[in-house]
This record gives sequence, structure tokens and C-alpha cells, in this order.
Amino acid sequence: MKLSFRLPWAFAPEQGAVAESKAVGVQGLSLVAGEGEARWSGRSYASLSREGFMRNPVAHRTVRLVAEAAAAIPWLAYRAETEIDGHPALALLAKPNARMGGADFLEALYGHLLLSGNAYVEALAIGLRPAELHLLRPDRVSVVAGADGWPEAYDYRTGSQRRRIPAGGGSMGGDGASGAAGGAGRGGGLLHLKLFHPLDDHLGFPPLAAAQVALDLHNAAARWNKALLDNSARPSGALVYQPKEGGNLSVDQYERLKVELDEGYSGPMRAGRPLLLEGGLDWKSMGLSPKDMDFVEARNGAARDVALAFGVPPMLLGIPGDNTYANYQEANRAFYRLTVLPLVSRTAASVSGFLSGLYGEPLRLVPDLDQVAGLAAERDALWARLGAADFLTEEEKRQAVGY
Repeated sequence: MKLSFRLPWAFAPEQGAVAESKAVGVQGLSLVAGEGEARWSGRSYASLSREGFMRNPVAHRTVRLVAEAAAAIPWLAYRAETEIDGHPALALLAKPNARMGGADFLEALYGHLLLSGNAYVEALAIGLRPAELHLLRPDRVSVVAGADGWPEAYDYRTGSQRRRIPAGGGSMGGDGASGAAGGAGRGGGLLHLKLFHPLDDHLGFPPLAAAQVALDLHNAAARWNKALLDNSARPSGALVYQPKEGGNLSVDQYERLKVELDEGYSGPMRAGRPLLLEGGLDWKSMGLSPKDMDFVEARNGAARDVALAFGVPPMLLGIPGDNTYANYQEANRAFYRLTVLPLVSRTAASVSGFLSGLYGEPLRLVPDLDQVAGLAAERDALWARLGAADFLTEEEKRQAVGY
């Protein structure tokens, strides 16, 4: 007779993996294990949002840190070299639509870029002036390429409804589309912002997709740890029945053993209960322990890779073991200089070209660096150097600091 059973605390294979059961004689052991092939999550906007932003604390905090820091930087409007106070474009960005404020709008825009690599801004115009700005969810927008390979329209789908926005015009740093926004008297346009993608002419590449391996590793480590705690914090193993005198377990003995293992040694409430063995039974541990796997360092390494993909110093996320910068202030300054400001500057350049076409005048939007708290130390040092420069006039000093 051949017997095959699995201990209650042995881990089940991941969904989609093929389970293999090896049955041997009563003098051997029985093992159920999944195939050793790695499984990865998808790279779609929905998949990265669920597995990253909605289920992974490192990815969630990283995206929010970049988006919130970038959205908090105010913009200035210029016509040529002259700053324009109270330009209608600034009022529009401060209150893009009835449902969102300026910070909410920009935070969602940057979030779309980080999770999808693409962001779509649709303008609603009443008469000749834009009245509202709305964000379109990236996974609902598809590019319609023409015979020449360039976008000729954008399709926006919500449920069974489809709306086509003709492409035309352009903007700095992104694909521009202008056309009817749908409905009589609702002229507007569509701005397509995208991050660099080496293999796609129309869509951008999300930073989180580059950290997909690290993201899946971090999530898998968390699930494994939770499963280990739920199963009495015991590693996988098997009972080996090898009586000295030989013989087989009867069907009743086999069923009784399974019931005792299930009722007496499984579940978190029975963690640490010693296993009583008799009659030629021996416990054989299978798999690696958390210490053997270097579990903590593996999770921290995956977290550092996720932060690296977004350009966020791990020190700002509280990830140990990577104190590259001398202190928190230096890491925060590098975060603004190397990650936040480039993202804001390229977005401002694209929005400038888009709104210039809508308002019918050249408009340049730039971030107001004097309002960036993370650069306060650099600003103080610059003012101190200029204040001590006796060879500069007051006018030259004002120009040097951007006034």
C-alpha cells in the first residue's frame, strides 16, 4: 500500500503553479511541492497599481512622496522674460475643475506618470478660453496610429462608451492632441505627457515596471512571512515512517495521524507546541529557514531597488543599510534636485506649450524654486554669497536670484 499526505503547515503552491505529489511506500516520505518556476505580476497600469501602490508599502510611500513633493511646488507664469501676476492659466491650474484643487490635480497627474508612464490632460473650453482641466485615467486611453505611424486620434473608453479625440497640434515634451472634447460648444484639447520608453513610439515607460522583480520579491516575502505565522511559524516538513521491524500503517492509523496533526499542531494558537513522535516516526525539515534565506536583508534589498527606480533615497523611506548620504537633510536635497525638480520642469514645459495653444499667446510656466522647502539651505547659501559680493550692484544681485 502507498500512502501520501501533506502536513498542515506545509505551504500551498502559488495559484497557477502545478502541484506535484510523489507517493512512496510506507518506509519513505511524502512531499507535495510546487514547480520551481518564478511567477511575475503584469506590467499594465492596473497590475502595477494593485501589486505596487495598493499592496506594497514601499511602492505606495515612494509614489506618494514623489507626487506630493512635486505637486507642492507652485508655478510662475512668464511672457518672454516678464513675470505675469494673475495670469488666467495660474488660476486654472489652482482650480482645474469643480472636483479637484490644484494640488490634488497635480498629485494625480504625477501619480499617473509614475504608475503608467503616461498622463492625459483634457481641456474643456467655453468659447475661446479653457474653462476646466480634467485627467483621463491612462488605462482607459488608447492611441490610434495613422498610416504614417503617428497618432491620429485618442480613444477614451468608459464601460461600453467610447469617445474619440482627434490628434493635432503639439506641445513641448509630449504628444499634443487638440480636437472636440465632445458635445456642442465644448472645444478643448488633449495633452499627452509621457516618460521615455526605448521601445515604444507612443507610450511611456513607468518607473515601477523597471522595479517589477524587486516589487514581486518584496510582496512574496511578505506573503511568505504571513503564511509562516498562520501555520504555527513552522517551516515545511514531512514525517518519515521507518519502523525497525518493517510493516505498513493501517488505513485507520493513517487517518488518525492526519487528524491529530490537523487538530493539534496547526494554526497560530498552537505555535510552538512540541510534536510527539512514536512508532518509527521521524520529522524531516524541508525548505530553508528565515535565517538561512537572509530574509530581512532580502526584503530590505528589494525595498531599496523599488526606491532606486523612482529616484528616492532609501534613507527618506526608513530603509536600513543604505546610508549613502551623510544626513537626512542632504538626502532630502538630493531627492529634490535629482528627482522632483526634473519631473516638475518637464511637466511645466509640456503644460506651457499646451496652454499657449489654448490661450493663443506664448506662455512659459516654471516652478517657483524659492518656495521649495527642501532647497532652503541652498537658497540661504546663495543669498549669503551674493550679499557678500561687493562687486555686484543691487540690480545684478536681484537678477542672480531670479527677481
